[in-house]
Amino acid sequence: MADDDTLAPSQLNTLIVDDEPLAIERLQLLCARQEHINLVGTASDGEAAIRLTEQLEPDLLLLDIAMPGMTGLEVAQNLSGLQKKPAIIFVTAFDKFAVEAFGVAAIDYVLKPVETERLSIAIARVLERKIEQTSMTTEDSPWAEEFWVPYKSELRRITASEINRIEAERDYMRLHVSRETAGEKGNEQGGTSYLLHQTITGLEERLNPEHFIRLHRSHLVRRDWIAGLRHDGGGIWIACLKCGTEIRIGRTHLAEAKKLAGR
Repeated sequence: MADDDTLAPSQLNTLIVDDEPLAIERLQLLCARQEHINLVGTASDGEAAIRLTEQLEPDLLLLDIAMPGMTGLEVAQNLSGLQKKPAIIFVTAFDKFAVEAFGVAAIDYVLKPVETERLSIAIARVLERKIEQTSMTTEDSPWAEEFWVPYKSELRRITASEINRIEAERDYMRLHVSRETAGEKGNEQGGTSYLLHQTITGLEERLNPEHFIRLHRSHLVRRDWIAGLRHDGGGIWIACLKCGTEIRIGRTHLAEAKKLAGR
């Protein structure tokens, strides 16, 4: 297991880039509420953004797209050749640039007016990427051991061992956990869960298959959280979980699920 100091996210040195002073001011206020953000500067145009990025080597750019002169997309393209490339979260009033934004390896695409919770989700994705990159440089297990998830106006550390099951909700995954934190009751019946911006296939690839099993296109479950399997006839099998939840097993995952019972 990796050392906690290795996996714990540090401050993200952050540069705000926007040609509108009021937009910069709002982002500064929002960043002040984010525990892991350390604001190192602001820029009002693309040229200044490139110059400050080369000088300050920030971890993260909160980057507008529609700016006079060099656009945010052009800034991202210019920075792609840096040895130490910053993570980029595009912050814009327009949704029409989303495809192009992810084409230049943006971590997230946030629409104005920016809400605290939405920014927290985007920052959590940057932290997740940072942990992944750190893990790749170590000799530890290739499987993810923790996730940083947004919760209200903060970020919380969830270990893989706390996750009982994962349920897909469109572009997000709901992590159901067993824990007691900040006054929350730590049982699944109480509904303790967190949203993570990730695909279920991406999570499946990161979780240890000795501990987690895919039961359905929308469900990953911790193996020891499965209390039993039930055959309802007609080729339908149900996984009965310790919390009382029942999940219909997808046909493509049935053979693997039956191995749990030695069948």
